[in-house]
Amino acid sequence: MTAPTTPYTELGEALGTDFFSVRDQFTDEQWQRFADTRTFVDAEVLPGINDYWERAELPWHLFRRLPELGIVGEDIQGYGAAGMSPLALGLVHMELHRGDGSLGTFLGVHAGLAMKAIAMCGSEEQRQRWLPSMSTMDKLGAFALTEPMHGSDSVALETTATRDGDHWVLRGSKRWIGNGSVADLVVVWARDTDSGEVLGFVVETPAEGYEATVIPGKVSLRALWQADIELDGVRVPEENRLTEARTFADCAAVLATTRGTCAWMALGHATAGYDAALRYALEREQFGKPLASFQIVQQRLVAMLADLTGMQLYCMQSARLAEVGKLSPTVAGLAKMHNTRTARKILSEARDLLGGNGILLEHHVVRHWADIEAIHTFEGTETIQTLIVGRDVTGISAFT
Repeated sequence: MTAPTTPYTELGEALGTDFFSVRDQFTDEQWQRFADTRTFVDAEVLPGINDYWERAELPWHLFRRLPELGIVGEDIQGYGAAGMSPLALGLVHMELHRGDGSLGTFLGVHAGLAMKAIAMCGSEEQRQRWLPSMSTMDKLGAFALTEPMHGSDSVALETTATRDGDHWVLRGSKRWIGNGSVADLVVVWARDTDSGEVLGFVVETPAEGYEATVIPGKVSLRALWQADIELDGVRVPEENRLTEARTFADCAAVLATTRGTCAWMALGHATAGYDAALRYALEREQFGKPLASFQIVQQRLVAMLADLTGMQLYCMQSARLAEVGKLSPTVAGLAKMHNTRTARKILSEARDLLGGNGILLEHHVVRHWADIEAIHTFEGTETIQTLIVGRDVTGISAFT
């Protein structure tokens, strides 16, 4: 007997959503990065990622493909890094997240946070020492800022760094550290007990006093491990202190570069949801005809598309501003806030349009529906982004 097959086998694959001719504005380099990543997602990521997500396992075979695609290193120039333009960088993250949020976030932590921290805050000697091996992913990176009691107010972090001769001694706890249990190089932010300023350090693991425990029970980004980290007298040589990280403002500058990328991540998740809903509506028959033939279904699909194209335009304009050095943290925060909020709306609609099938991983939507919750939260919650933009438009700060 032939085993039954499930219909709708291509729900995760990309359809055309370029109603505003965004493609016409890509350079050849940007288009090639986009096309290569899209092919990788459709051919290699989508066929098996649900199993890794369900088991909360790391898809190492997919992680190892990232340097082969030439997309590791964000916009960092030299050191074997990708050196992408802002638009190419955004398109790559959009496509990776259209495939899977865990995969995209893995790269975002390794390259967008850890590598960028070293590139922006390290000396030339430090960049030469670490970035080439990170570009090939022979060394994996993590970025340890958030603490159990300090998320949105990470400026008040309590982890300490005390100078002891030619070493620093780190003590404290970190939480929600992506890659923290598998990274070779962990950028740790700690407060100098002498000056009170926040400094950056590269902890090379394994290290005595460094303990990382994977956080269990996550229902978002399950194929990415995030860790609780305990720093119990970890000794870091002075040569591993990031020389240009002198205050929390230097850490914030790194975060500002990645916040705009979150808008692209959200676009990828929303695109996956819209694609799946449209394919399903065209193929699924009820009452003797395709779901897509019903007026209310068409209306919902068009509303999703209108939201999706708005997200595209947010991303495109953010990339243009970044190209000329005019993407402010406030604008990046507004784009992140708008796109993650809108993606949640689109994915909820997509899940609903698939009916009961919408809660099955094989139809892909529910994985994105869960993963967007993490994107919506990290790099600054919607509430914090709202208050940052509110401070900018009113001149009055609602928080300190």
